[in-house]
Amino acid sequence: MAEYKLLNYADDNGRAHPGLAVNENVIDLQLAVKIYEEKGAMAGFSPSTTLSVLEDWDAAEPVLEAIAETGDGVTSTLDETKLMAPLLYPNAIFNAAANYADHHAEMGNADAVDKTIAKPYFFLKSPAHTVIGPGDEVRIPHVTEQVDWECELGVVIGRYGRNMTQTNARSIVAGYTIFNDLSARDLGRREDWPQFRSDWFGQKSFESSAPMGPWIVPAKQIADPYSCKLDLWVNDEHMQDAIASQLIFNIEEQIEYLSARMTLRPGDLIATGTPSGVGRPRGIFLQPGDTVRLTIGGIGELSNPIVKGE
Repeated sequence: MAEYKLLNYADDNGRAHPGLAVNENVIDLQLAVKIYEEKGAMAGFSPSTTLSVLEDWDAAEPVLEAIAETGDGVTSTLDETKLMAPLLYPNAIFNAAANYADHHAEMGNADAVDKTIAKPYFFLKSPAHTVIGPGDEVRIPHVTEQVDWECELGVVIGRYGRNMTQTNARSIVAGYTIFNDLSARDLGRREDWPQFRSDWFGQKSFESSAPMGPWIVPAKQIADPYSCKLDLWVNDEHMQDAIASQLIFNIEEQIEYLSARMTLRPGDLIATGTPSGVGRPRGIFLQPGDTVRLTIGGIGELSNPIVKGE
């Protein structure tokens, strides 16, 4: 089976087109599906967007594998292509909080998480307002001076799932991507609302606070997501260095928790948490002119420049 990645790329007018990366080539998915069907087969899914592909993942996956094998529909190379976020836009972004023991500790929590009592803890980001893609500018809004970085393994849902168990939870996973959960640390508390412990909205949801990409790697191609290595650099300084096996609540436990409360849907994204090495404990925050670069083994690299926003 030829390996591929599911992506979005920009045409000359900046419009998103779904595609596949195969080796160093970019395949236009709509063109490739047309060629596939002209050969007498039916695709059984809509190639109009990456979300429509995920909505019929069972039908789409074997067709994508066949297209990757033939190489039909190549329109450009990766070097000459502007990639966009691979999901425009996720139905929901479920963000796991404090889900690595070392990060939990570096943020000032003296006691370890007791999994016999505690359950996964999540907050939401507004996808259409926050998601940006590879190379896009992170725009620091004027309301914050303390934007922090968080490298995370993103889990992309490809099948409907309700009341999943840890045994079958990963059966609804289509693939994996890189996610940067940018956080405005100085907006995490509200002096005007002292009765509330945390302002997750203020800290986590601002324009460009959810860089994602550069693509979705199918789950078939990452047999053991817990072996994925996470690294993050700010400019040339290596800030985060971890393995996904260090998660407190693993992928199966997170899916079990979420799907007990609502049906997970194709196109949902679970950002599984970040390891230690964020800026706040050291008093270091992103500044205009910086570049933040993330890599996750088996997936690739996501890099974004930092600029002053409005």
